[in-house]
Amino acid sequence: MADRVHPTVDAPPQPPSSSSTVTSSKISGEAPHPPNPEPSMPVPPPPANYVIQLPREQIFRYPPPENARKFQTLNLKKNRRSCCRRCCCFTLGLLLLLIVVAGVAAGVLYLVFRPESPRYTIDRIRIKGFNLTAATPISPGFDVSIRANNPNNKIGIYYLKDGAANVFYNDVKLCDGVLPAFYQPKNNITVFQTALKGSNIVLAHAVKTELLNAQKKATLPFVVRVKTPVKIKVGSIKTWEITVKVKCDVIVDALNERAKIISKNCNYSVRLW
Repeated sequence: MADRVHPTVDAPPQPPSSSSTVTSSKISGEAPHPPNPEPSMPVPPPPANYVIQLPREQIFRYPPPENARKFQTLNLKKNRRSCCRRCCCFTLGLLLLLIVVAGVAAGVLYLVFRPESPRYTIDRIRIKGFNLTAATPISPGFDVSIRANNPNNKIGIYYLKDGAANVFYNDVKLCDGVLPAFYQPKNNITVFQTALKGSNIVLAHAVKTELLNAQKKATLPFVVRVKTPVKIKVGSIKTWEITVKVKCDVIVDALNERAKIISKNCNYSVRLW
């Protein structure tokens, strides 16, 4: 059997080492050359701006649930406040418009109808049942004639029922009564009478003494108060119910049916509602 012949493989040449180089240099007698330095990389200049990169989980975070509820509550309050503010502004604007319209209408009515205030006074007073010498309670009576003057050319006055009148002496109520209901046309003077009666009035000793002294001087002061509901007729239109109050300070000379009025002063006020 023939022997196999394996071909020989030459080993790759080894790079000359530094020792071999030194040895060869010694042998050749030449000075050894220093090793070539490796080329240095250029150093870049420092950047003018710095960029800091953060992890994504540190940037994007969901707010906790309580913060979301707080935000919804604050947003709801803001919406309510805004709605209330708009409603208040609208209401104020509407009221201002109504006031302006009412003022213009009142000015037009005044220029067209030229209204004048009615005038009231006491024409006559008859007194009875006023016995100051008796120790028993008194039941005085006052027959009062009231003059109502309507000077308007285009306005009538309806005096409604439930009108009342009273007579006082030093805040002591002596008698009361009701007023008649009637219609007073334009440019009219109406005198109406009302009978005022008191029952079982007990006067203090000091009040009796004052009345007796005033009777001796023939200056007896009384206050007549009248309160009546009325309606004003302007053209063919009637107003709502208005309350008229009249107060008359009257001084008479006696406490009997022949009493005469020495002085009188009446003023009135109106309550529109």
